Amino acid sequence: MDRPTSPSPPPPYRRIVAEIRRRIDRGELAEGDRVPSTRRITQEWGVAMATATKVLTTLRQEGLVRAVPGVGTVVAATGVRTDGGPAPRTRGVPGSGGGRRNPPAAQGRPAAQPPGLNRARIIRAGIRIADAEGLRALSMRRIAAEFGVSSMALYRHVANKDELVLLMADATFAEIELPEPAPRHWRARMEAGARLQWKLYQRHPWVAQYLSLIRPQPMPHAMVVIEWTMAAVTRLDPLAKLRLALTLVNHVRGTAVALEEDLEAEQRTGMDVEQWMESLGPEYERIIRSGSFPMYEGINDMDDAEMLRLDELFEFGMARLLDGYEMFIEGRKSGPAR
Repeated sequence: MDRPTSPSPPPPYRRIVAEIRRRIDRGELAEGDRVPSTRRITQEWGVAMATATKVLTTLRQEGLVRAVPGVGTVVAATGVRTDGGPAPRTRGVPGSGGGRRNPPAAQGRPAAQPPGLNRARIIRAGIRIADAEGLRALSMRRIAAEFGVSSMALYRHVANKDELVLLMADATFAEIELPEPAPRHWRARMEAGARLQWKLYQRHPWVAQYLSLIRPQPMPHAMVVIEWTMAAVTRLDPLAKLRLALTLVNHVRGTAVALEEDLEAEQRTGMDVEQWMESLGPEYERIIRSGSFPMYEGINDMDDAEMLRLDELFEFGMARLLDGYEMFIEGRKSGPAR
């Protein structure tokens, strides 16, 4: 006699969808609230980015969430869900009966400042939010909510949001541990410095978008990393070294900007890179078949994800850049920059 088979567990994305649905039904996530981003889902549930993307896609298909440009994915307006389930309950929306969202202390007099609230803790909280949801999700009110205080309590430690983001960005560079002993050859040292920055941007994708080449911010910890990277170049004057340094920095930063853009695009569209390219495949085929793009036609049969892998683009670009540096550095003596 056959033994009854136990039902197989649901796939990971279904379990996460069910949990977020429960949070909406319980009112923990109200109409208009941001739901966990793909990055937050990967961190909270330990799943791959493709699984996190499938979670948001499923929630969107069920009518529970919607994408808001410039904001992210939020709980959809109340109503009948497309899967026939009950409408999500609202929390803190006027007229919903859900009560007020802010406690009385946040609406009237400022809440008492918790013991130990200081600049370092505020900076760390800001970094956690930006890492999980992007810099657009960061606000003084959002950080204050992390500590259960009013926004005014934060201004005792930082002047404004601009100063806070500057301190956050510099604090991420303080995480970099410079290798000891340092590579002695200038090319090995510059490769090591570039890779340290690349890994930093992978941990904190928002930093690359924040940095500016033409309006540089005073960031001592970042300057330490750049100074270390260029220390083995001894045959050039300071201006030439600075221009080489900024060109290398711009390659790393310019490639890393795509990290944050890709995560924001996944949250907005519900599609990862492979799904995105697959959806546009017919249009690309039509353009390439015109015969006007022989380079693209030559790579038409290659894997899109492999061609667009950022790690490989970073390494390829850095190698070609340093090839040029080698001709410049090794082929000239110390002199004025041209």
